[in-house]
Amino acid sequence: MSLGVLLRLILLVVLVAFLAAPEIFAPVFAPFAANGAPAIYTQSSLLALTLSHLAMVAAATLAASIVSVGFAILVTRPAGREFLPLSRSIANIGQTFPPVAVLALAVPVFGFGPVPTLIALFLYGLLPVFENALTGLTSVPPSVQEAARGVGMTDTQRLFSVELPLALPIILAGIRLTAVISLGTATIGSTVAAKTLGEVIIAGLISNNTAFVLQGGLIVAVLALFIHEGFAVLERILTLRTQAPQRA
Repeated sequence: MSLGVLLRLILLVVLVAFLAAPEIFAPVFAPFAANGAPAIYTQSSLLALTLSHLAMVAAATLAASIVSVGFAILVTRPAGREFLPLSRSIANIGQTFPPVAVLALAVPVFGFGPVPTLIALFLYGLLPVFENALTGLTSVPPSVQEAARGVGMTDTQRLFSVELPLALPIILAGIRLTAVISLGTATIGSTVAAKTLGEVIIAGLISNNTAFVLQGGLIVAVLALFIHEGFAVLERILTLRTQAPQRA
């Protein structure tokens, strides 16, 4: 086992232990809790907040990925190429419109809770997946396309049996970026009563308790690390699988 893998395993064990029994780590955070303030956030379960945070990120990332890949497929077909500027403009909305502004506009319509946060994360996650899916679908070698036509594949068969499998590693890179960005951005959802780890950070800022800020920030950072690494490993595996038939 390499040192890097061992360190990641230790980090994972520490994270799970902290979420399961945070009071054990009170001595670690006590120096950061000024004026006798509690060292561990106890207003809500850290485990419950983490699971809710991850569920929100997963739902928004999945929705953004489906829509973005759908747009990319549409504009790479002959009948849909004219919609490329429109699709790119839609995908750019989330990056040009701050998530805080989306929350401010969504709350009067949908009320407080997770929905405004999901909308903000969805919009913010469109562009990375769309651009990567577009790159992946347009970079399929013409020789592979011709070979697929030569064996009698229909357009739909080529899409699902050739183009998407070859483009999948690049698409996953976009999804990885969206997931990591969404993980950090989701913390602002607590400003509109969504159950995220931002609740811990905001509580620390309000009470001037650095221990709370560290707890929320460190959990998000470690989760981002593991999500990034997990997607990166999956991308490498898929890249090797897609390159093997081409070398053969």
